[in-house]
Amino acid sequence: MRHDLKRGALLLASAMLFTAMVNGLQKVTGPRLPVLEIIFFRNLFSLPFVMMIAARTKMTLKTQHFGGHLTRSVVGLISMIMIVVTVTRLPLAEQQVLSYTQPLFLVLLSIPLLHERPSRHRWIAVFLGFCGVVVVAMGRNAPQAGVVGAVAGWAYLVALAQGAVGALTTMQIRQLSATESSTTIALWQAILMTLATSIPLPFIWTTPHMGDALCLVAVGAFAGIAQVLQTEAFASAQVSAIGPFTYSGLLWAAMIGWLGFGEVPGLAMLAGGLLIVGSGLWMLRHDRPKAPVPAMASTPVEGAPS
Repeated sequence: MRHDLKRGALLLASAMLFTAMVNGLQKVTGPRLPVLEIIFFRNLFSLPFVMMIAARTKMTLKTQHFGGHLTRSVVGLISMIMIVVTVTRLPLAEQQVLSYTQPLFLVLLSIPLLHERPSRHRWIAVFLGFCGVVVVAMGRNAPQAGVVGAVAGWAYLVALAQGAVGALTTMQIRQLSATESSTTIALWQAILMTLATSIPLPFIWTTPHMGDALCLVAVGAFAGIAQVLQTEAFASAQVSAIGPFTYSGLLWAAMIGWLGFGEVPGLAMLAGGLLIVGSGLWMLRHDRPKAPVPAMASTPVEGAPS
């Protein structure tokens, strides 16, 4: 695999921009349209871009683990529902920073599901990350009314739970990747999610006005473009090298929230976000494979790995 750090970083930062725009558009349409209707169009209009990725490789739907794809799509659908619900009710930057708890939940879920023993560095990252969650949650704006406050508090819990569901989705993708190609996984996800959300559509359908209809098309298109850019980014450079640029999504979310919705991040969000992002960077740094020690002579160097 080639390693073009500048290209990979630019592509990944661009993918995060399109993802932030998807969330912004979902925030616009969320108050007027059913959640499942938004997700249906997101998957429907992103499908051509998934096909574009698949066409570059051996495109196939052949699988020996249809049950795994079905389970992964169900969990992924739950995650998408949580995202739409939370971006509609929370400031974009706060929803984005809480979504960065996914690596923390990966550490916790790896214990019962993969029987792993996390290192000391990972436990430090988990502690710092959840301290950040507490800071963000405690610093939220006071509710204007009892009902609004209850919904806001509930939305923070859903945003945090979405990090756990997202982590479970990642683990399922890793398990499927042992036998399935990434294009096969992406194709089945797009197809199954589109079919699943089309079933309740006749019962929940709300006809969007022209502005919302254009937003729905853009949601799907931008989600597809983000997936293409992310695929290209990870094909251009090592994941450990460009991984930190995933956190550029927080900058894009804050900018869109400020310019589009008048959302100004508070000090608590900034401090908590710094802890959460810092915990993710800590794990990226300490999980990065160490470079092999070159042999100085035919006799092994003392202390070098054998």
